[in-house]
Amino acid sequence: MEETERELAAAAQSEGDGIVELESTEELPMGTEDHWKVLFDQFDPANTGYISTEKFRNLLQTHGSELEPHKLEVLLALADSNSEGKVCYQDFVNLMSNKRSNSFRRAIHLGNCRLRANSLLEETGLTLTQRFIRHIAYETLPRGLDRKWYYDSYTCCPPPWFMITVTILEIAVFIYYGLVLDKWVLQVTHPAYLKNPLVYQPQFRSQVWRYLSYIFMHVGVEHLGFNVALQLLVGVPLEMVHGALRISFVYLAGVLAGSLTTSVADMTAPVAGSSGGVYALVSAHLANVVMNWSGMRCQFKLIRMGIVMICMSLEFGRAVWLRFHPPAHPSCAHPSFVAHLGGVMVGVTLGVVILRNYEQRLHEQAIWWIFVLVYLVFVFFAILWNIFAYSLLEIRLLAPA
Repeated sequence: MEETERELAAAAQSEGDGIVELESTEELPMGTEDHWKVLFDQFDPANTGYISTEKFRNLLQTHGSELEPHKLEVLLALADSNSEGKVCYQDFVNLMSNKRSNSFRRAIHLGNCRLRANSLLEETGLTLTQRFIRHIAYETLPRGLDRKWYYDSYTCCPPPWFMITVTILEIAVFIYYGLVLDKWVLQVTHPAYLKNPLVYQPQFRSQVWRYLSYIFMHVGVEHLGFNVALQLLVGVPLEMVHGALRISFVYLAGVLAGSLTTSVADMTAPVAGSSGGVYALVSAHLANVVMNWSGMRCQFKLIRMGIVMICMSLEFGRAVWLRFHPPAHPSCAHPSFVAHLGGVMVGVTLGVVILRNYEQRLHEQAIWWIFVLVYLVFVFFAILWNIFAYSLLEIRLLAPA
């Protein structure tokens, strides 16, 4: 069986799909596995682990009523597409346990007609929730295979808690400081704004939490509104598809890159706002759409991309203007715009890899390790820069007024 699995992995790799190895069946309830093992053995008395596709179809026709419709559909596609004439029990169990095995992907790539790219669009009688999930699938995933799998397996458990939690905290902190400062627009012009313990300030760069905590501080309601809108419109759907772990990694990597890039390229400026993380997510999504343009089925994608690019450009232009506009208090520099650029760089590198490899093991992707290594080298360089560069370059930093 191990030899056959290696052959399946090699065949999938030759199709250019970058498939990971077959996964174990630890998550499959033992009762279900034993039940199907008994049925499978009825057609495999010699216990070889394989049965012919004809016998496999007979098994499904006899016991197909016990399966969920989408699982039966996938298994029939496997039988129809198996050019080797036999079906492996391990592949069968992997499919039954909702695992995306090599055989499943091979079935799709070898030309089965059951899971067509537009099959979801043809389904009728869907509830509002089902239509929403289908919409998310077409908005974020370029391949019909991935869209179908996501639609059939998504349970909204857990919900997209990370982006929602971050957004709530950002709004709460902004309201708090709006009440304390009695100022809701251009809060950075208030003398006490930069005295809070959350904003990244080069004077306090040894306080390491500031490299991340600055996302909770915004310079005004327009700054907060833009970031919150993009987090909810782009970040939440991405988290629903790719999970909190992957999306939080992209978001926080963009946030950290934003503050570190500012500390290197704009050494005297503070940083405020979640633009680093937001730009990482949005740039990763836009790059993924561009790279998979023909496969993306989202409506009006060109117009929507244009609108997003215009909004991002306007927000970036506002940040540039604010950085170089003469501050009301000369001792307090305005926040830097460089964090936006750091977020974009994370998005088009690490973010693209994460969004492209839907539910595949990232640690088996060579390009993933290359980008992670480059990111870690940059972080290490920025740490050394913050320790030594200010004194070597004789940069003078004024304490906040």
